Amino acid sequence: MKRKRKNECSVSRFKRFSRKSYSAFNSMHRIVNIGVLTCCTLTFAHVTSTSAQTVAAEQQPEKLLEEKLEEVTVTASRTEMPVSQAAKLVTVITKAQIEKAPVRSIQDLLTYAAHIDVIQRGGHGVQADISIRGGSADQTAILLNGINLTNPHTGHYSFDIPVSLSDIERIEIVHGPSALIYGSGAFSGGINIITKKEADTRIYAQAEAGMHGLYGMEARGTVAIGSTDNSLSVSRRKSDGYMANSDYSIYNMLWQTRLTVKEKSFLDVQLGYSDKKYGANTFYSALYPNQYERLSTLMGTVKGSFGNLFKIIPILYWDRHYDQFDLIKDTDTGRNYHRGDTYGANLIFQYKSRLGITNLGGELRREEILSSNLGLPMARAHGHYTHYDERTNTSISLEHTANLEYFVASAGVLMSRNTIQQEAHFYPSVSLACRPNDVLKVYATWSQSSRMPTFTDLYYTTETHLANEKLKSERSESIDLGIKYNHQLVSVSLAGYLMWGRNIIDWVRESGDAKWASWNLTELDKQGIEAGLTFRPGSKWPSLERTTLALNYARTNQTCDSRGLESRYSLNYLRDKCTVQLNHSIYRGLSANWYFRVQKRMGTFRKYEDGVDMGQHPYPAFSTADLKLNCEHRQWNFYLNLNNLYDTHYYDTGNVPQAGFWLTAGVGYTLK
Repeated sequence: MKRKRKNECSVSRFKRFSRKSYSAFNSMHRIVNIGVLTCCTLTFAHVTSTSAQTVAAEQQPEKLLEEKLEEVTVTASRTEMPVSQAAKLVTVITKAQIEKAPVRSIQDLLTYAAHIDVIQRGGHGVQADISIRGGSADQTAILLNGINLTNPHTGHYSFDIPVSLSDIERIEIVHGPSALIYGSGAFSGGINIITKKEADTRIYAQAEAGMHGLYGMEARGTVAIGSTDNSLSVSRRKSDGYMANSDYSIYNMLWQTRLTVKEKSFLDVQLGYSDKKYGANTFYSALYPNQYERLSTLMGTVKGSFGNLFKIIPILYWDRHYDQFDLIKDTDTGRNYHRGDTYGANLIFQYKSRLGITNLGGELRREEILSSNLGLPMARAHGHYTHYDERTNTSISLEHTANLEYFVASAGVLMSRNTIQQEAHFYPSVSLACRPNDVLKVYATWSQSSRMPTFTDLYYTTETHLANEKLKSERSESIDLGIKYNHQLVSVSLAGYLMWGRNIIDWVRESGDAKWASWNLTELDKQGIEAGLTFRPGSKWPSLERTTLALNYARTNQTCDSRGLESRYSLNYLRDKCTVQLNHSIYRGLSANWYFRVQKRMGTFRKYEDGVDMGQHPYPAFSTADLKLNCEHRQWNFYLNLNNLYDTHYYDTGNVPQAGFWLTAGVGYTLK
């Protein structure tokens, strides 16, 4: 069987669609050349209304990469479609942008997105709570290639997935409630990590070292055998830590195989393993500076896509997560053991016609936990585990997307039923995008969503916490309005949203001496804006073809009926965040990539110094600056990362200080 490979060429092409009602759907995955321009570097992941940013590879006379600007295919609905056609707010981070960023983990990468709150509890993705639009980590769905692997134990562990940065093709971030797209757990949004599938690079290897005893190694090999593309990636990262008990060791391994049945039919298989150990200095309580965690993850997924006009998409997945938590490292004091299993099956039917694309899908998902303290008591202990609980969620979704002359309209509904609630709930969604010309888009979205409490919300009762087994599911309703202007020289976007939340799950307490208790807040309302500006001077002045400047700003305001209680999440939200990214060439293969952010968090934290309670303090505003110097020469890449350039002392949450200045140097090798 002859297999198609990407062709190399020396131009960038815009893909556009005629205004016939069904032409976009018939043209999917094809390139329609209507204009040619010189390659230019686009910005890093700025917040736009369904905009994708693509960074050009370092150009060489004998080898130039074809860039497909704007028409990146995204899953901003149950239907995969070009990003310019989607009627939902999406941010896309491409693999080229990842390569240019001074980061060592997905969590680090997301700190540069203005609308995302990244609460780091350690260095380089050791543990981070990722939330969108003022939500909590539990309210954000985390997916791998469209498969929901959100951890039902707690959102703290949702990013414990065996994926290295070199595995990633792109990251799609859907803003706002997205139950119809990603399931009922996507309460405030979803993050979909898309991995590379084609064996277009035979070998990739990277090694780095830096301050605080840091070293890292990453290797990825690919091979095409017959009708299959196969890849194996392995990475190891280790550091002594930037303060006492902040050391970490992280190991990831991922195997991927794509079997191409026909031109548009394939079967993907993924197997992954992750092992993570780290000092959790004051992560969960400032009174215990010697907390420690040992985590491991096993994962397996199978996903197919068969057919063209009528498509069948079957999915099977399983994820097992182990956790040993020590309140005091290497002692039995406060030690917990947990084993969580998430597995399920999806089946999606998709039909394309002159009226648009219709999707009918169903999912059966089961979540289980074995624990030393989470769940219901077992009649007989199973090793360290004395408690157990499980739940099964069944959902059915129906959605239709139509492409009219100037409009893209989408409407659908998700029906979800969980064994805990014993009743079905419906979550509708309606989106409309208007494109009067090729550079302007106006869109509006209305949607509803929900989230079940995690097992931690239901059962985590300790010396410092008191759980509530009678928690209700939280619900939300949201309206988005936005406008986007996208020109070769400049892109501008502005979006506003309103969200009304009910029965919001939070951890609250009356005073600093009381235990944190899981609770349903009756109401939580939020309003926000997201704005972005990207300037690409290379489209007008060829000498600046690798220069881009992007400014992005997000602001959220939340009000809730906290009844005077101290809130862990709902009132401790990120109110303002501004990011600036500047990418420019210095000389030939040498480039500089600057990343600046300033942010202000609402709420207060209880400050401790040498074990002494210093009372409640508001979170101060802070700013950081990062720089990556990158030098490319043929198959080699040399880089220098300078993180937190002016050594800002700051807290993301609670009493956990973040790292100051951190210098890292590395080298990478790629064999095509």
